[in-house]
Amino acid sequence: MAGMSNEDDATQKIHDTPKTPKTPKTPKTPITPNTRDAVRGGPAGPLAGRVALVAGATRGAGRAQAVELGRAGATVYVTGRTTRDRVSEVGRTTETIEGTAELVTAAGGTGIAVPTDHLDEDQVRALAERIDGGHGRLDILVNDLWGGEHLLIGSVFGKKSWETPLADGLRILELGVRSHVITAALLLPLLIRSEAPLHVEVTDGTAHSNRRYRENMYYDLAKNAPIRLAFGLGQELAEYGGAAVAVSPGFLRSEQMLAHFGVSEENWRDAIAQEPAFAIAESPHYLARAVAALAADPDRAERWNGRSTSSAELARAYGVTDVDGSRPDGWAYFEDVTEGNGKPSPEDYR
Repeated sequence: MAGMSNEDDATQKIHDTPKTPKTPKTPKTPITPNTRDAVRGGPAGPLAGRVALVAGATRGAGRAQAVELGRAGATVYVTGRTTRDRVSEVGRTTETIEGTAELVTAAGGTGIAVPTDHLDEDQVRALAERIDGGHGRLDILVNDLWGGEHLLIGSVFGKKSWETPLADGLRILELGVRSHVITAALLLPLLIRSEAPLHVEVTDGTAHSNRRYRENMYYDLAKNAPIRLAFGLGQELAEYGGAAVAVSPGFLRSEQMLAHFGVSEENWRDAIAQEPAFAIAESPHYLARAVAALAADPDRAERWNGRSTSSAELARAYGVTDVDGSRPDGWAYFEDVTEGNGKPSPEDYR
């Protein structure tokens, strides 16, 4: 489907007693003003005292999830490849991980920016050691790594898989699968030290919507792999009282999508003239609010472990809304369009 892309505060509080942290180790990455903030902790909130990592937090849903976890009181490590000094292959200079960390802190949490390429095992190990040295554990791991949109229009959409340049196809699998596996493998030993570990895999589509082929072999594999990761890791985390969940936004109004249509968050509806389905679009904070509510739910393992879900389903379960007060369900809308159930209006799914 064109434009589908990866990228109410919770009221329930987790009453967990953190495990005694290990003796701090010397961080392998430089101390910055944001990392010094970590010693102060966040304000009272449903996630106060919790330590989170959002991997892939430069922009889009990753950035928003970091902010909403911080708004709920968490200390949030944010990682990505674009900094104020370096730009990733995505090619956008307008969003950086330092900017994300500042937004987390402004929202009431503690934001800690750690430049990390999650395809580099040494960098991810250094990240794990840094979190271990500062806190001795990790409570919430959000695996929102991607950064492959620039490959889709020219190499994926509208092409047979054998027409996709092999290098581009393999890069999609590196960005969408291998990065997730490396991050999970090296951070899960910290996560299972938590009293209630939560692993969130962010992808494009749910198990239900992705039962249909996602147009191209490489993209289909990249967007189904996180669903299987959550399912499998849910089995392994169960004995630790933990949960692994795969989540998906609907038609996401990410910074890149807004730029594609030449609009901003303030006038995003002007893009509907170009793409009528954009009327169902949701802001990154819709999924982010839902994930923050999920993280604050003491019964999340029983309710969600191993499952694949969407921003809309979580929003209904936790009573959260998007920034405009609506509750869009992009996947239900596209399902009805695909099934040919009349001519549904996007506004009927908000």
